[in-house]
Amino acid sequence: MTLVMGAVAYDPKVVTIWEGFRAWFARQGFGFDFVLYSNYERQVDDLAAGRIDAAWNSPLAWVRAHRLTGGGVVPLVMRDTDQDLTSVVVVRDDSPYKDIADLKGETVATGAIDSPQATLIPRSLIRERGLRPGDDVTIRRFDAGVGLHGDHIGGERDAARAMMSGDVAAACMVDANHLLFVQEGVLPPGGTRVIGRTRPYDHCNMTAARMDPDKERFRDLLLSMPVADPGVRRLFDLEGLTAWRPGRTDGYAALEQAVDEDAFYDAAGAITAPGYRP
Repeated sequence: MTLVMGAVAYDPKVVTIWEGFRAWFARQGFGFDFVLYSNYERQVDDLAAGRIDAAWNSPLAWVRAHRLTGGGVVPLVMRDTDQDLTSVVVVRDDSPYKDIADLKGETVATGAIDSPQATLIPRSLIRERGLRPGDDVTIRRFDAGVGLHGDHIGGERDAARAMMSGDVAAACMVDANHLLFVQEGVLPPGGTRVIGRTRPYDHCNMTAARMDPDKERFRDLLLSMPVADPGVRRLFDLEGLTAWRPGRTDGYAALEQAVDEDAFYDAAGAITAPGYRP
């Protein structure tokens, strides 16, 4: 048997990564292949229908897969770098804002409509701090790479630029991208302040349905991949991890809440977000 996994082609390096993993699996005597998708919604549909065996899912895709299958999916593994992330609300250092509550009447920039880390979870944080998005604070979305669930970080980068130019009062982004944008020169060193931070949450996972020995073997091989192997290390660097970790579900509560607050999916996994077309 050949296990077939789905992955979303958010960047050309995705082909290099999974071709490399396929060659490594072949050396372990395990049949593996992958199918590339242009968006996560189609990938989740095919996973739920049994047309693929596993899916390298965004956190939002995990939420939909879990709802679409009535809880019939499991997270096999996740990257070590997918655990305990936080998103931040950032302002210019010379701005008067000290707290999210100070943004009442202002405009806040977010990433794409389907970005968990730069839109959905930060919007939930803004609500938690007493402001209603669209009423107490204007939300300006930057819809780069819609359908990629925030993996295309162009929306976050555009939001950061809008904040620095003064077009918006604040911008939302994952903490790691706040640091990345400083390294890139999009944000000046010492030129911004964090005025709000989410609770920790988890990001991507390898999702499977209907566990069987082949999927268990797939999971165990991923967990055994040796970072000391130069070929594996190169693939890990491209994929942004240093080790695979066992999958877990307790890091998705914040996103589940945000999805319900924004009516992004209904309880059965149907897309209900107004205007969302991946």
